[in-house]
Amino acid sequence: MAGTGFISTTIPYVNARPHLGHALEFVETDAYARFMRTRLDEVFFLTGSDENALKNVLAAETAGIPTADLVARNAGAFQDLLAALGCTPDHFVRTSVDPLHRAGATEIWQRMAAAGDLYPRAYEGLYCVGCEQFYEPAELVDGVCPEHQTEPERVREENWFFRLSRYQDDLLKCLESGELVIHPETRRNEVISFVRAGLQDISVSRSARRARGWGIPVPGDDSQVMYVWIDALTNYVNALGWTAGSPRYQAYWAGAARRVHVLGKGVIRFHAVYWPAMLLSAGLPLPTDLVVHGYVTAGGRKVGKSLGNAVDPVSLISAYGARAVRYALLATFAPFGDGDVTAERIVSAYNHDLANGLGNLVNRVTSMIGRYRDGLVPAGAADGGLGGAVADTLRDFAEAFAGFDHRTAVQHLTGLVGRTNAYVDEHAPWHLAKDPAAADRLDTCLLHTAAAIRAVATLLRPVLPDAATEILAALGQPADVEVTAGTWLAGMTGARVEKPAAIFPRIDVPAT
Repeated sequence: MAGTGFISTTIPYVNARPHLGHALEFVETDAYARFMRTRLDEVFFLTGSDENALKNVLAAETAGIPTADLVARNAGAFQDLLAALGCTPDHFVRTSVDPLHRAGATEIWQRMAAAGDLYPRAYEGLYCVGCEQFYEPAELVDGVCPEHQTEPERVREENWFFRLSRYQDDLLKCLESGELVIHPETRRNEVISFVRAGLQDISVSRSARRARGWGIPVPGDDSQVMYVWIDALTNYVNALGWTAGSPRYQAYWAGAARRVHVLGKGVIRFHAVYWPAMLLSAGLPLPTDLVVHGYVTAGGRKVGKSLGNAVDPVSLISAYGARAVRYALLATFAPFGDGDVTAERIVSAYNHDLANGLGNLVNRVTSMIGRYRDGLVPAGAADGGLGGAVADTLRDFAEAFAGFDHRTAVQHLTGLVGRTNAYVDEHAPWHLAKDPAAADRLDTCLLHTAAAIRAVATLLRPVLPDAATEILAALGQPADVEVTAGTWLAGMTGARVEKPAAIFPRIDVPAT
């Protein structure tokens, strides 16, 4: 598949520092972006910060600092986390200061208004500041928000409303036809059921007074600012400069082969219903895929800033290293479900799969090539016993990642590591080296194990890109080398191999 692609995280509120749930979405999206680049010519990876929220204003008031200062400080913490985790977005949009965002949000509003889809109306409802969302009484659990376990406040004011109900049939057509695909299927079914049950028009503004004057003004109505979700959702096209005529918008949105949003299950209604309806109203292309992940939990309960159980990813990185944290998020977390990510799980996955598994394999094979063949990968027979395992893994890994199932993909990768380690034990090169008559068998064993490690390293790129580069360098291979089932041995013979410093040194199990 050729062409260009787009992929984004949601943009988190920056009323506080990031927690481990944010780290999960960052790492997942970065890995998906890296894999997509193996299938498309170019891929644009977007993330950013949602800064025009009432909760940001209230947090600044509590801290006794200007809202602009608070959001700038916390947005910086999110950018630092991305860098610490090895994530490389092409752009980080800040919705309170990015001029392209303000211009784009205003233009989309005006297009929706020109389509006759906006109208003023008095409204009274139950509002959760944590969610920045109105709830119907039936949606509450024992009278409190299901996400934040807080009692919503009753708000009465006159707002602008969007005729969401007008787009019910169009949305169903997009969802049922596959024009807009939701992963996994269970989430798609939930959204279709919600839409079929009937859509109600939604509030898309709030009074400037209640927002403390913070936010993007409604065009032609200074008494209102755009509701934070409406403003924030438009970032996906605004950051590409569509109102400025930027070629990036044509390349990575309007003309892209894939337009992918990665999001948590708690915001699926906004991305699968409200955002596509807004795009239909404004006459802009829809995303092609929504990838909906679950929650990082602590003791089975969602982690979150407002819930008081947030897990600090920076402290985990400081204690165990970015590779261990990133690997655990991709290797142990079910991509579409909830799960605890504990320090014990991080250390166990890293030590078992990387230190004892892949790292040990790299160490033993490079050492033997150095000892028995002066550091040069020897020529060997084409049929040496690992070709089928490599071919199966290349196929299965790609199929899993194409379906946004990073955990299953990693399982295929570690399976090949295990098979290659077993191959070394079965052939016992240390014994073959003592028998001059077994020289050809030794050469084939070393060639095949080195080539299998190279294949593993290429698959590791979306998961741990810097470690993949180190392994390839140890094998005398360029960082961008490509491996296929038909060419997996090509270019290995004669490569200069050097035993690397420990790529995955063991880490200690946390004290209990």
